[in-house]
Amino acid sequence: MNFSKQMIDLVKEIRRRSSSDIKPSIKLANPDLMPELVKMYQESNDAVSKALIKELCHLSGEGWSDALSKPKQEEKRLKTNVYRGQTSVTEVKPQNQESPKKTKQVYRGRVVYA
Repeated sequence: MNFSKQMIDLVKEIRRRSSSDIKPSIKLANPDLMPELVKMYQESNDAVSKALIKELCHLSGEGWSDALSKPKQEEKRLKTNVYRGQTSVTEVKPQNQESPKKTKQVYRGRVVYA
């Protein structure tokens, strides 16, 4: 991909505004720069960074603007359990919004639905 002066300035500004763990991957020499920025766009809460990435994708053409409009994939929810110094991570299953099934119980010789 060929970068124009305006695109280079946008990449520099995005790199300046990004967090320190993402900065090493935001370089013009990185062949995966645009997919990294799309991923950053979907995960970021910073409105200015999102606007800069959106402008860069608009200038780059090649369908990158469409990549930003795709919805985020469902994230796995993880729960950390700590018991006596031991840490374990488990996946939390999403709860269905359906009404729970009534269970059949016997109370003093009679059937009760709870």
